[in-house]
Amino acid sequence: MRRFALSLFVSLLAVRAFADDAASLIARIRASNAMIDDLRELTDTVGGRVTGSPNEKKAAQWAAAKLKAAGVDDVRIESYPLPVYWESVSATASCIEPAEFPLRIAAAPMTESTPDSVEGELVDFGDGSAEALKKVPRAAGKIAFVRTGIMGSLDDLFADYLRITALLDAAKASGVSAMLIESSQRRSLLYRHPMSLDGSMVKLPTAIVAHDQAERLARLMDRGPVRVRMKLVNRVTKNTQAANVVGEIRGSDKANEIVLFGAHLDSWDMGTGALDNGVNSASVIDVARAIKQLGIKPRRTMRFALFTGEEQGMIGSRAYVAAHAGEMPRTVMMLTADIGSGRTAGFFLDGREDIRGGVEQALMPFYPDAKTQQNVIDAIDGTDNFDFILAGVANLVANQDPAPYLPDYHAESDTFDKVDVSQAKENEAIDASVLWRFANSDARPPQQTRAEVEKLLADRALVDQMKLFAQWDDWAAGRRGLPK
Repeated sequence: MRRFALSLFVSLLAVRAFADDAASLIARIRASNAMIDDLRELTDTVGGRVTGSPNEKKAAQWAAAKLKAAGVDDVRIESYPLPVYWESVSATASCIEPAEFPLRIAAAPMTESTPDSVEGELVDFGDGSAEALKKVPRAAGKIAFVRTGIMGSLDDLFADYLRITALLDAAKASGVSAMLIESSQRRSLLYRHPMSLDGSMVKLPTAIVAHDQAERLARLMDRGPVRVRMKLVNRVTKNTQAANVVGEIRGSDKANEIVLFGAHLDSWDMGTGALDNGVNSASVIDVARAIKQLGIKPRRTMRFALFTGEEQGMIGSRAYVAAHAGEMPRTVMMLTADIGSGRTAGFFLDGREDIRGGVEQALMPFYPDAKTQQNVIDAIDGTDNFDFILAGVANLVANQDPAPYLPDYHAESDTFDKVDVSQAKENEAIDASVLWRFANSDARPPQQTRAEVEKLLADRALVDQMKLFAQWDDWAAGRRGLPK
């Protein structure tokens, strides 16, 4: 009886110590502006960070220096092969009939240049839906025109990506020489909209045209033929290198197990990548800094990863999972955030109901009633958690309010001043609380088997999406994720 009482007392002391450390971590993050100062420096000094560019390399060196200055252990830059580095040199266009006026355009990433300039009549691809594309005639030498509504939700964002394969198939079948896609951002705002979902090049020259001008083109098309001239000059470098930045804080009695906090450091180049995804990259660095400043030690090793290549189809996080395949059985949980500084109301559980309880407990300092937490079972394909799903590792994506994020998505306007500073700090505190719980709990979620992952993909309706995103064949063949 005395031994039981002593054991219970020790356990209660451990629980109290864990709670005190978590509270200290939350308080430190709320009180400090270090993360915001880092974000300002990253966005205003480094700027946009296209994977493979000089700025991406500068950002990697910057992040590694920040982690080292924080006292993080074993900071390293891990290179991986980048099949293609794409950059826009120039993009110009104009309407020439029935009226003459310049068009404001931006080249779509991973698409080819025009041979010189191309000129042709616009052919209506509608909204890119299956019904609209059935009506597209043979249009050799013409320019496809795709209509798009204003992006107002994550469903709208995913719909833009999910129609890409069908658009490219229709373009090939019709014989068009180029494509113009109406911007889903308001007024004259331009953004980068990739036409490749796996980092490979797309042969069809494609550009985004400002929404207001696209609406004018659409009205003119409703009355008769419209001719457009466009010229895209893009630079493509094949078989280059990119890199992820990785550091860790070694654990104590469970140091062989890993809890990972990751975010993507890369961005497109039109803005400075503040919301997507500089703010969450800065949070990764600052959580590590806060733990070291407080002198608290996790039971499990906490690893901090800044991935690149996310915008090209999660190439960097895929490379990390492949390079660290031997560590996946002892990677307890991975958490990522990728929706700017919108309020974190909970987490996407990515098909893992077995981690709900731990997440709910970690969120109690912020949402004492679990019923107000928005922890949803949905699984996310489209950011750096995805290859951890395929590796059978429990993972979380912050469930953030997308409303402040979407108006600046991939756009010229994605700059430091768009970040909600107070909410960004609160989001960081939430992430840190969840990470600290999983780094210190007695139990851990198991790595899933391939059969369990296959069931998760089917149950969470990811199979068709993976096929559209050119991911399924590699998974099915065992070249990606858990081996067959």
